[in-house]
Amino acid sequence: MDSFAPMPLIGVTLDQEPGGQGQYSAFPWYALRANYMGAVIKAGGLPVALPYAPCLTSKILDRLDGLIVTGGAFDIDPALYGEDRSEATTTLKPGRTASEMALLEAAMERDIPVLGICGGMQLLAAALDGSLIQDIATEQPDALPHEQPNPRDQAGHIVTIEPYSLLGKSVGRGTMAVNSSHHQAVRDPGRGRVSARAEDGIIEAIEDPSARFCVGVQWHPEFLIDPGDLALFTAFVEAAQNATVSGDGVW
Repeated sequence: MDSFAPMPLIGVTLDQEPGGQGQYSAFPWYALRANYMGAVIKAGGLPVALPYAPCLTSKILDRLDGLIVTGGAFDIDPALYGEDRSEATTTLKPGRTASEMALLEAAMERDIPVLGICGGMQLLAAALDGSLIQDIATEQPDALPHEQPNPRDQAGHIVTIEPYSLLGKSVGRGTMAVNSSHHQAVRDPGRGRVSARAEDGIIEAIEDPSARFCVGVQWHPEFLIDPGDLALFTAFVEAAQNATVSGDGVW
């Protein structure tokens, strides 16, 4: 990365909690683990937190060189991929999902580099006209424990990566040791392409082959468990940097 070029501005989506007695605030507040921002900084990007403001989507993206859609302890609304909500789909966050979908679709339309993480990958699948498994344990009872019992900063299983995919080229490896914290998964990537799977066949990464850089991973690479995690963030930030230097970004 050119040390004289401005650091690419990377928008990072937030979670939101309703607030209440005994919480951080009695009023609604945004939340995000610090390691999301730390991974962007380590990869050479300048992270900025994004509010829920679909009406400002265009103005926000006018300033961004890259977008990260983060994960969280909630489910993607099955209505987004044309299915009824099952009993296993328990927690929705309509405000967050609407805001993230507005940002994601607009970023894809502008070909701004996108990295979807965990729930962000699942939302990417919906944006690509794909669909989700609403509950892995119900639909594939012989699957690995994708809600891993060990701490989230440790690996839970191995993924195998398609070598000629953008993900494969980004991380430079055929396999990665990843953490796992999800009960839903991508069933069909729609217009996207599968670029990694777990040992049980569950889709672990997808990408949009028509985009400059649009990758979703089911694990949480911000924990930097495997060397491929930082390589992924670096490739994403470099794609955002290249957009900036080429004149496609705001600089």
